[in-house]
Amino acid sequence: MCEFHTATTSEGYCDVCIQVAAAQATPSPGAPGGRPARLRSPVGLGWAVVVLLGLVILADLYALWAGTVQRGVMDDIIAGEYGAGIQRDLERADSLYDYSGIAQISALVATCAVFLVWFHRVRVNAEVFEPHIHHKTRGWTIGAWFVPVVNFWFPRRIALDIWDASSDRSVALDRTLTLDPTASRAPHPLLNAWWTVWVANLLIARVTYQVYVGAEEAEEIKSALTGVMFSDVLDIAAAVLAIVFVLRLTRMQDLKARSEDRLPVRG
Repeated sequence: MCEFHTATTSEGYCDVCIQVAAAQATPSPGAPGGRPARLRSPVGLGWAVVVLLGLVILADLYALWAGTVQRGVMDDIIAGEYGAGIQRDLERADSLYDYSGIAQISALVATCAVFLVWFHRVRVNAEVFEPHIHHKTRGWTIGAWFVPVVNFWFPRRIALDIWDASSDRSVALDRTLTLDPTASRAPHPLLNAWWTVWVANLLIARVTYQVYVGAEEAEEIKSALTGVMFSDVLDIAAAVLAIVFVLRLTRMQDLKARSEDRLPVRG
């Protein structure tokens, strides 16, 4: 007998119970080729992503310092200072800024690679927890990040489904959630904040970098540096929010697996 909703059948079941029974009788939508979802621990990968995001933040802080040094040299040039000393300072500032760019790119590439592995794992785990609420197939978990235009909202949609499936509330038995993937659900302030800041940073970074590359005069370079440094600050904010998101989602999945006596396979 249902303990959550009003019974609508002579057996004491409600409409949601009937949906659950029907869903459980339907095979879960696995990956192409019919591979079934299998629960695996996201903890190790989650911590690896957090460490790499920390490196992204350090690289951004280094870039902010290098940008400050370069702005200082631009101020000296604007003030009319010239000579061998200024030339040495300019070369040093340029070298520092070049090194900071290499550090940022290296940290970003490494983080993206590990994050995608983690993201795919939590998506598969989410399919084990709640197989019938996902808007996108498993293949989009990686591909959505690389397809132009849709990469601005598909990954967020996938992340929302993963979050809801990993929640400590049962999707099937919660009054505010249903098995229908098109139904409205509870708000996701953390995920929305991270995604908003991250997308804003992508757009602003693209514009400010082009302005910086095209700058020639000291005043132009200084102004362009301000924009690039603002983008670095946004990147730090996005990385911090991403760390919180990864830690919370990883913990949610780990606790859900243990509470349901479905301990994930190590790996």
